[in-house]
Amino acid sequence: MRSLRDLLEASAWARALPDALRARVETETITRDCAQGGLVCGKGEPVNYWMGVVQGLVKMASVSVDGRAMSFTGISSGGWFGEGSLLKAEPRRYDIVALRDSVVAYMPRATFMALLDSSPAFNRFIIMQLNERLGQFIALVEHDRLLGPDARLARCLAGLFNPVLYAGVGNSLPISQEELAQLVGLSRQRVNQALKVLEQAGLLRVDYRGVTVLDLGGLRAFEG
Repeated sequence: MRSLRDLLEASAWARALPDALRARVETETITRDCAQGGLVCGKGEPVNYWMGVVQGLVKMASVSVDGRAMSFTGISSGGWFGEGSLLKAEPRRYDIVALRDSVVAYMPRATFMALLDSSPAFNRFIIMQLNERLGQFIALVEHDRLLGPDARLARCLAGLFNPVLYAGVGNSLPISQEELAQLVGLSRQRVNQALKVLEQAGLLRVDYRGVTVLDLGGLRAFEG
């Protein structure tokens, strides 16, 4: 079972903090258990925390007034999110939903702002994080409009293995076909077909408990 300390130790910005500031982060950041299907945070809520996934898998999503749902991205263990909403000081524009039982860290706004005011390493991290996330969402629009199902799944998986957004993710991720289906907006059966195509192309290996990436660059460039 991972802990907040494990999450911080995996985060380069946290390792670079002076002892007093690191201690403040550990003291003021809380963790919560989020059951599968439960809200980590909700659309329209005040943004009072910066959040990180200690353990598990969550998705960023939105539901229209007529009930149509869209998933933007998945966030796996080691990932932090919500900095854009904190910086804009506006109500949250999306839901974060736990795809499986997860443990999430909640850092108060005041702590987050103290890091911005006093840590160059943290500022560099936030700039890189925002840049990576912007690129991710630009690519999401492109993939949705131009790519077929196999390529969309390839790009979705590549995003989950982004070493900037998800520190220490390695090359294997415990994720089910049902979870992938929710992230990419396909049926579980269609995800199964796409995984076979990507496996035959030598880009990944489907294991009993998840997916192992063999060629991350190939996944990012796959067009079917």
